[in-house]
Amino acid sequence: MAKSRITSPRPHADPIPRIGGNEVYLDNNATTRTDPRVVEAMLPYFTERYGNAASLTHRFGQEADEAVEQARQQVANLIGAHPREIIFTSGATESNNLALKGVAAMYRPQGDHIITAATEHKAVLDPLRRLGREGFHITILPVDAYGQVTVEQVAQALTPRTILVSIMAANNEVGTLQPVRAIGRLCKERRVLFHTDAAQAAGKIPLDVEDMGIDLLSLSAHKMYGPKGIGALYVRRRDPRVRLEPQMDGGGQERGLRSGTANVPGIVGFGVACELCQQEMANEAIRLTQLRERLRCGIQEELDGVTLNGHPTERLPGNLNLSFAHVKGEALLMALRGVAVSSGSACTTASLEPSYVLKALGLDDELAHGSIRFGLGRFNTAEEVETVVQEVVRVVRYLRALNPLHEMASLQ
Repeated sequence: MAKSRITSPRPHADPIPRIGGNEVYLDNNATTRTDPRVVEAMLPYFTERYGNAASLTHRFGQEADEAVEQARQQVANLIGAHPREIIFTSGATESNNLALKGVAAMYRPQGDHIITAATEHKAVLDPLRRLGREGFHITILPVDAYGQVTVEQVAQALTPRTILVSIMAANNEVGTLQPVRAIGRLCKERRVLFHTDAAQAAGKIPLDVEDMGIDLLSLSAHKMYGPKGIGALYVRRRDPRVRLEPQMDGGGQERGLRSGTANVPGIVGFGVACELCQQEMANEAIRLTQLRERLRCGIQEELDGVTLNGHPTERLPGNLNLSFAHVKGEALLMALRGVAVSSGSACTTASLEPSYVLKALGLDDELAHGSIRFGLGRFNTAEEVETVVQEVVRVVRYLRALNPLHEMASLQ
């Protein structure tokens, strides 16, 4: 089997290309820059080793198959799984759909009840809503002010008809970590399958499917410095053996669970990205937590009316979600022309609605609309954080000066 093509140069020495020469990218929860070492590993599989991994009668196909299996091992290593338990997909959205719909179809004779949480990603909530229209009973648990559910909530929601619990490992908007290990152990005791959407958590915090009692786990490469368009679903093969109804039929690839020609370059990149994360996760977590806290403290020391959303400590190292009183998030985004961040408000084609995640945490519409998500990543620097602190403080002061509500509040 071919050896990994990881090379030695540290990624921090390669600065982020900036739009217009001065933009700082702090939207790493939306997507990450593909690590140059990942790109280097992928390139030969576009032009030199371009075989179909299912064509095993010649060298080209055999090389592709070997690369896919090496990547399968690398992905499995990241989460403590066996490589045969890794099913490659197009990303976490497909993985979530395969897990949820696949379990629902296969286990319907045993039950029709599924449990999830109010702050899950749409890639979990929308498939469950579809299953609800098909006759399944969906329980959506409320979260506390930090965005967490408790294992006691899950225990109380379980019924003899429950076949699946789906709770994300880390929230994409506020970074809050869920008590995955405790929920997994509960599900094992009650013999209920447990799925977690780990798109945000994988590669950033340690995950072990055996220790955490996870039966199905969704992954996406582009959240961990890999390419877009490739992901995976971990499917437990023993204690218990999880069975899924395929959601796409065809050539029978990926153990018949996900037919379609393997995206060999993407899979190779995904594998290398997982290996890099496994090697660098501990140090990156320390560094990103320090940068996150410097960003938070720098802003809150200069501005009043700034509140942290999500859990103060049980959160992703690089996620910072702040609400700014008397400032609209969309206005702040437009004014922060040199900083790439995301608003806490979800934009639809017809209207602007406050984020359902922030509303679930108990924020009113004003604060929810005035929220910004800062996503720090591997390639961000301390100098960039200082620049962002200065820019956010300057822009918020300017916008508040235009808002008579802020002046009235400051006089009270």
